[in-house]
Amino acid sequence: MKRLTLLRHAKSDWDDPVARDFDRPLNRRGEKAALLMGRFAQAEKMRFDWLVASPAVRVVQTLDAFLSGYGEGPDAHWDRRIYLASAATLLDVVRDLPDEADHALMSGHNPGFEELILELVPEAGDNPLREDLEVKFPTASIAVIDLPIGRWADARENIGTLISFTRPRDLDPALGPGTH
Repeated sequence: MKRLTLLRHAKSDWDDPVARDFDRPLNRRGEKAALLMGRFAQAEKMRFDWLVASPAVRVVQTLDAFLSGYGEGPDAHWDRRIYLASAATLLDVVRDLPDEADHALMSGHNPGFEELILELVPEAGDNPLREDLEVKFPTASIAVIDLPIGRWADARENIGTLISFTRPRDLDPALGPGTH
């Protein structure tokens, strides 16, 4: 059994006049949400033995804040393929994870993350977590998927089980939509 946790980057600062989207930083609300989600992951005793992430500035800053709340985690492996990737590309990244890792944390972007989750987790009429995720996978949210495989290379569509889906607003309503 392999476990994949997806952490979408936190809210970025659209008021920052960066030349490239890749360089867009987090805003204060994003930093707060990422820190909160790190504390949540620690409280839930989530353990990661591999971390792969987009090298975009907002993802790097999300992980800095997340790990400040979480505590020590594995060293990050930066993979440019994750930056604004499609679900198909993200599935390739998953398949390339080292088999000695049983619980991988991947941090990156939407819409690819949401699409990857919906591809990995089969549609079942009685899955409220998947239904919530279909509506939106907000910034700084965490989704945990169990995959009944022994090797990451065997990851494929419709085999995963969505174990949890947590949004920052689930932990602090002030981080919900329309609040600043």
